[in-house]
Amino acid sequence: MRHPFLAGAAVALATAALAACGSSDGSGDGGREAAAASSTPSAAVSPAPPVAGPAVSPSGTQATKPSTAPKAPAGDITPATGSFTKKQKEYLTDRVPEGMDPAAVLQTGQETCDRLRYLVKADRDIAVGAIVSGEVADAKPAAAHLCPQHQDVVDEAALGYADGTHTGKELRPGDYRAPSPTKACDWQLTGANGKELASGSSDTGKAVEITVPKAARTFTSTGCYAWLPQGDN
Repeated sequence: MRHPFLAGAAVALATAALAACGSSDGSGDGGREAAAASSTPSAAVSPAPPVAGPAVSPSGTQATKPSTAPKAPAGDITPATGSFTKKQKEYLTDRVPEGMDPAAVLQTGQETCDRLRYLVKADRDIAVGAIVSGEVADAKPAAAHLCPQHQDVVDEAALGYADGTHTGKELRPGDYRAPSPTKACDWQLTGANGKELASGSSDTGKAVEITVPKAARTFTSTGCYAWLPQGDN
């Protein structure tokens, strides 16, 4: 379930980020100048539409549908004009469908970096929660190759939980916090043989905290948006 406040915040801040890119001196995240050098219309930066939250599988992981379109060989990834940096080429490898302008694909990654930068500046929890829930898609490869200064945010998000059901090795004992749940937030922790260990709900929209014990075998959450790790989880 996407949280309307965080989704709105992510879109508003992303729009501000992309508007600000127009006045950048070209030294922003990911070497924006390479994409700008392309003579194709797709290289122009425009405000991104709201990002739809990805489907969540019964195990709680985001269900992504792999693309079946043939990808251009790494050696064929070149912009219409100028050149790509080594990191940009690494990001584009196996990501550019045949016949597509690679500068357009690179722009997508740069827009993701823009969103991360402005969300982190506004509220780190919003940024981490947006990655956990899928509001900011493709954050992992973008941070790895285009904006490594946000790698710590991506790493933290990898330890969080989106709404859904999480079982087995997905569960990590520790303390977690849902910083901005909906007013229909419910959660349940069960152990062996389905024995309930803890459960709760919140209709206030205020932050809630839980502790996942070592005995937990299943963690189910609805309406809580994203649970972020606390302390040394």
